[in-house]
Amino acid sequence: MIKAYAAFAAGGELKPFEYDPGPLRPQDVEINVAACGICHSDLSMLDNDWGMTTYPFVPGHEVVGTIASVGGQVSHLKVGDKVGLGWHSGYCMTCSTCLEGDHNLCAGAEGVMLGRHGGFADKVRAQAASVIALPEGLDLATAGPLFCGGITVFNPLVQFGIKPTDKVGVIGIGGLGHMALQFTRAWGCEVTAFTSNAAKKQEALELGAHHSVDSCSQAEIEAMGGQLDLLISTVNVSLDWNAYLNTLKPKGRLHFVGATLEPLDIGVFPLIMAQRSVSGSPVGSPATIAKMLAFAVQHAIKPVVETYRFYQVNDALERLRSGQARYRVVLAQ
Repeated sequence: MIKAYAAFAAGGELKPFEYDPGPLRPQDVEINVAACGICHSDLSMLDNDWGMTTYPFVPGHEVVGTIASVGGQVSHLKVGDKVGLGWHSGYCMTCSTCLEGDHNLCAGAEGVMLGRHGGFADKVRAQAASVIALPEGLDLATAGPLFCGGITVFNPLVQFGIKPTDKVGVIGIGGLGHMALQFTRAWGCEVTAFTSNAAKKQEALELGAHHSVDSCSQAEIEAMGGQLDLLISTVNVSLDWNAYLNTLKPKGRLHFVGATLEPLDIGVFPLIMAQRSVSGSPVGSPATIAKMLAFAVQHAIKPVVETYRFYQVNDALERLRSGQARYRVVLAQ
């Protein structure tokens, strides 16, 4: 039996919950969970904001731990290996995107907490292909958020061939944004943070930004006109996207990794006349996650975390929901 924490209704309190996972599939592994980050996606799923949550619901998709057992077809992982698991728990392995290495775009990909139970538990199972061995030197206590938030902001740097000479902006200095600052600075870019929180302006500079812009000041945003090659939005609220488009150079890109639910209000002419792009991306493939972990070790990049014990899960969720978390919340056994 796996011991977990589950909600039984939308927005409900998490309570102790046990379930029998059945026999271990040949291509799967079982992980002893050491820690699990809490992402805003966990709250969205808990509240059924996206209309696809099933209950009882066990959140958790930023798992780090050790391999407890392996299926008969698994050869690259062994019992005792330190590993991590992110948003996806498996892939079809036969579609064109999987065969091209873009497993994260697989239409048949399985989510760790979509139709199955996630990592707010003592154990979790997943297809071995989605489980990543941790490199030496990675801090287990803070590594969990890298497997969703970290890879979400790292993936665009790889996908779009961002150069060290590029100028990059980051909108929103929170759970995603504070890692985006660290990654883009270490990538070699000149980095500008856009934040509406005055208290975070100095923190943004300490996290890697070269410049900090008050996103509530139209004048400060306008002063950035035509300067950025890439602008990453990590927020889940609607902003004046046309103002932000104008901060881009010709051929610049406004890229969304934050799940803004409202339709984008964007004028076409600023795109056409300067050949700008608007795009979005999810988490990365297993190969890109492995690259991201190696890069994080090489450059001493760590999420800034607050740690709670698993039995304090409801307090931890409320800390995140209140917007007071600085910057990620992690549950530890």
